Amino acid sequence: MIEPIARIRITLEDTDPPVWRELDVPLSTTLAAMHDIIQVVMGWWDYHLYEFEIGDRNYGVPSSDDALYDRKVYKASALRLANVLERGVRNFFYVYDFGDNWRHRISIVEVRQGDADIEYPRFVSGARRAPPEDVGSISGFEDFLEAMADSDHEQHDQMLEWYGKPFDPEDIDERRLHLIIKNFAARRRGPLNSHRTGKRTFH
Repeated sequence: MIEPIARIRITLEDTDPPVWRELDVPLSTTLAAMHDIIQVVMGWWDYHLYEFEIGDRNYGVPSSDDALYDRKVYKASALRLANVLERGVRNFFYVYDFGDNWRHRISIVEVRQGDADIEYPRFVSGARRAPPEDVGSISGFEDFLEAMADSDHEQHDQMLEWYGKPFDPEDIDERRLHLIIKNFAARRRGPLNSHRTGKRTFH
């Protein structure tokens, strides 16, 4: 079945040079599934809460605690990219880990009919590795990069032990991303999204 596809660009704000990814994603994709996809391509591990900011509304996983902060969070599983476009929105935000506050700009670059020979979502391109989980916001990431790049840095050994291996900021492991997203696309033919079952098997 041929379905409409959006080319989306995901950019992690305040990174310089920018950390970004581009993908082709079906317009039928829910925001909850977008969360899963972003987690994969940015190298996150779904350890923390998330929200999408679209206009004056927030979408994520509603909680009874929301009322304590006088705010309303709508279900991310209830809104699709097609609905976002219908509202005339081409740019919105995805925030992951409210402590480190990883803020991603999501831009819908173009919309077109998909190719019958391609399974979607499809990884297109990207640059630079995203920060490790719990590294401590953008400033913490910059400190981490500085320490990891210099074996004489006073925190080099500490950071290397914390992360567990060397960190190459230029290596996004495109081959792995292609394989994981390809597997994610293949599973759309059955139960589409891991958020429906609560299982995450694609990391």
